[in-house]
This record gives sequence, structure tokens and C-alpha cells, in this order.
Amino acid sequence: MSKLSLRTYTLLQTVTSVGLSAMAWAVTGVRPIWSGSEPSDRQRIYFANHTSHGDFILLSACLSETERAKTHAIAAAEYWGKSRLRRFIAEDMLSSVLISRQWTNEAEHPISIMLSVLDQGHSLIIFPEGTRNTSDELLPFRSGLYNLSMARPDVELIPCWIENMSRVLPKGQFLPVPLLCRVVFGAPVVVGPGEERRAFLQRARAELLALNPRPDRDD
Repeated sequence: MSKLSLRTYTLLQTVTSVGLSAMAWAVTGVRPIWSGSEPSDRQRIYFANHTSHGDFILLSACLSETERAKTHAIAAAEYWGKSRLRRFIAEDMLSSVLISRQWTNEAEHPISIMLSVLDQGHSLIIFPEGTRNTSDELLPFRSGLYNLSMARPDVELIPCWIENMSRVLPKGQFLPVPLLCRVVFGAPVVVGPGEERRAFLQRARAELLALNPRPDRDD
């Protein structure tokens, strides 16, 4: 990539990031709640519930401009890589990292791809349920969160509960509905000594559920 192309590419991502963040604040009045953790430039893996394509935009809007610039959402290649336009939006505009559930060689292994991003000093936003979920309960967590933590134990795992995005941008809709939202950032979750994968994933899921500010209200 030429220097001019690289500058244009970087400018596109910066403008998109700032624009989407401003839109998220304007449409949702998003209120970040730091409960057990604080804003930081430290490298992190933010893991959150997933009900809408707008989830990572809302979460990113709660980060500082510096942190947002080096934080990438993990997205499904099966959806975002379906066409050139979707791939352009995901990778070039939103700076997302696409992974495939149907990988066939080690270079396409989702964990390998995510580790390569972490090894560049960047942070990640992941959705451990693995798919959008509009039910009242979290789906069981997939093993990626555990594998990443075991491979890079110095990277903080921060649970994030995203409230109301399923109503702001429901599945199948493209125009957001103005509605107040909150993102609750919890305390870091760490794999305990000798803790097995299943036990850790159940505990991480429980930590995320506990951040729901309105557990008895049907969103």
C-alpha cells in the first residue's frame, strides 16, 4: 500500500470512527457506567452481550479516542464477508476483524487471527455467545474467551453489558430508533489457578449477567 493510500485509509477509518461515535451519542445518549473498572489505555479484551449490529459501535463510543482507534470488533466473515460492500464496511470503514467459523487451515484459525491482533498491541471487542441473541438469557459462552486468556494472560478481560441496542437497532432494521442506552463495564475477569475451561466460561457468563442494570425488565 502506497503512503498516499495508507493515509487515505487511515483518514477514512478515523472519520468513520468519530462520526459513528457522535451518532451513537446523539441517537442513544449512551451512558457508560464503570463498575469495577476504569477507563484505561491498557490493552484489553472487552466481552459483551450481543443483540444488534450496533453493539460494538455503542461500546466503542464509550472509549476514549485513543483507545477506540486501537480497539477492533471481531465479526463473522460468513456475514460481513458475503459481498465486497459488506467487507468494505466492516474492514475498511469500521476496522473490524473478520473471522470464519468454517476455517480450513491454521492461518484462518479464529484464535490465531485474534492473537495476531493482540500481538500488535491492539484491543478486541468480542461477543462470546458467538451470534446475535434476542432472548432474555445469555447463550452459553464459546471457548474463545478462555483460549485467549490462557494464551495472553496479561491482557485484561472486561465484561460489558450493553443495554437496549436490540430496541435501537432491531435485527433486520437499518435506521436506528432514538432510545437511551447504557454500557456497564465490570471488573476484570481472570482465569483462576487450575480453573477448567467450562468453569471459567460459566463464571465469566455469570459476571456479565450480573452487570445487567435491569435484570427483571424485558428489553
